[in-house]
Order: sequence, then structure tokens, then C-alpha cells
Amino acid sequence: MPNDTNPVNTMRFDVTIDGHDIGSFTAIDGLSAQYEVKTYAEGGENGFVHRLPGRLSYGTIKLTRPVEMRTRALGEWFREVAKGQATKAHTAAIMAMNDNRVTVITWEFQGVWPVSYKGPSFAAEGGKVATEVFEFAHDGWQES
Repeated sequence: MPNDTNPVNTMRFDVTIDGHDIGSFTAIDGLSAQYEVKTYAEGGENGFVHRLPGRLSYGTIKLTRPVEMRTRALGEWFREVAKGQATKAHTAAIMAMNDNRVTVITWEFQGVWPVSYKGPSFAAEGGKVATEVFEFAHDGWQES
């Protein structure tokens, strides 16, 4: 019987920004959300403290990949935002793939804007793959 539930291959994440394919990434970090915890001491009850959810905040998403041809498009979008030319609300999507290149899950982000871009460091010794790291903030996500 075939296995239709192949797990996500942790080495491949396809990413789009505003519907434009910006390529595949090999690492994703920061997909997190957390509520601020508020405490409330009820009058007359000294042995109990209520814990209530406060504000919701989201971690920034950090994407890493080897430098490739689509690096230029990512850099252009980053510069447009820095110059104030890209002022509309941006969206992004990250598709996690299994070994058969089938999308297992997609995270869709709203209110996206770039936080940082770090290009590769080069050295003659070592023979490492040149990587770039792109980080963006967002106002939340939904899965599909």
C-alpha cells in the first residue's frame, strides 16, 4: 500500500512574496506565536492567581539558502521597501515540500516587511557553500 503521508523534507521550502516566486530555501526559523501572560489576583482568594492571555506577538521568519540567481529579485524588493517605494501591505507564503516535491503544508503571511538581509561571507579556504539569510516580520499567518 503506498504511503500518501510522506513527511516534509526539512531541506526544501519554496517561498513567494506578493505572489512572486523568490526560490527555494534550505532552512526556516522563527515560525512562532506567543501570548503575553497577564496575572490577576482575585480579591479574598490568596491561594490562587488567574492567568489570562494578553497581547499576541509573532516571531520574525528567518530564511536561509545557498546564493542563487533569484537572489537579485529578493534584494530589489528589500531596497524598494527601504526607499519607501513598496508601501502597500505585502504577503508571503512558505510551502514545505516532501521528497516528491508535493506541498505538505503552506503558511500564508499577512503584513509582511523585510527586517534584514545578510549576504555570504567569502574566504579562499574552507570551500563552504555561499549562503544568504533573509528575515521578515509579519502580522500573523494561517495554514493551508
